[in-house]
Amino acid sequence: MNAIADVSEKAGVTERRRIRMGAFTGPTSGLAPGNVQANLVILPKDLAHDFLRFAQANPRPCPVLAVSDAGSPFFPSLGHDIDMRTDLPRYRVWRDGVLVDEPLDVRDVWRDDLVGFAIGCSFSFEEALVADGIEVRHIALDCNVPMYRTNIPCVTAGVFSGPMVVSMRPMKPADAIRAVQITSRFPSVHGAPVHLGLPEAIGIPDISKPDYGDAVPVGADELPVFWACGVTPQAAIAQVKPPFCITHAPGMMLITDLKNTKLAVL
Repeated sequence: MNAIADVSEKAGVTERRRIRMGAFTGPTSGLAPGNVQANLVILPKDLAHDFLRFAQANPRPCPVLAVSDAGSPFFPSLGHDIDMRTDLPRYRVWRDGVLVDEPLDVRDVWRDDLVGFAIGCSFSFEEALVADGIEVRHIALDCNVPMYRTNIPCVTAGVFSGPMVVSMRPMKPADAIRAVQITSRFPSVHGAPVHLGLPEAIGIPDISKPDYGDAVPVGADELPVFWACGVTPQAAIAQVKPPFCITHAPGMMLITDLKNTKLAVL
């Protein structure tokens, strides 16, 4: 293995250990370039089958990368040392559909009946956009990506239903066209945009007021470009109101050892 490949191979491990120790607690966009990042949903076993059906019925916002065994906090297919209880910068704990805590780890609330789902994240395709010379605004401003609830309904499966959540990146029209081409190659991490321009057409009344993440400026010569987002399960959870659930905090992902290049389909 050459030195460059060795550095890339260790990047996921290095960042996870930094996060596990509490040395990094912010958004993970731009960390460990080359490594796939994942959203996280952890549910009791009796809801896991319905959620898997929901994800399969809605592959754009909920592309499943891995599912854990019940009671196991590990995703061995994503990295040999990954522990979903400690390896994200911040979590959300839900009870009866209400957000009750945002801890740095969830070991103290872990249960033997929990099943974890790693869901593809658009942070993974940002590397390809930047490599092509397209500015990613939230990376340039060192803030979290803006995310919005929309009026686009997800397909209902079992007890799960709700609106699609989208992430937004402002781009000049030529860059937006190129971004469609680039991200279409990555269906495992949301693929091509679901909407360009006219935010009100998908139920977003004010682009300057995201439901999650941070607002970023949209220039007069730019289009807001919207991708399906892995925060969508949190909108469904708010409607289903399961007795107990854990998710990632928006923008604060699980960094895996998978390589983004392995997810490209073309």
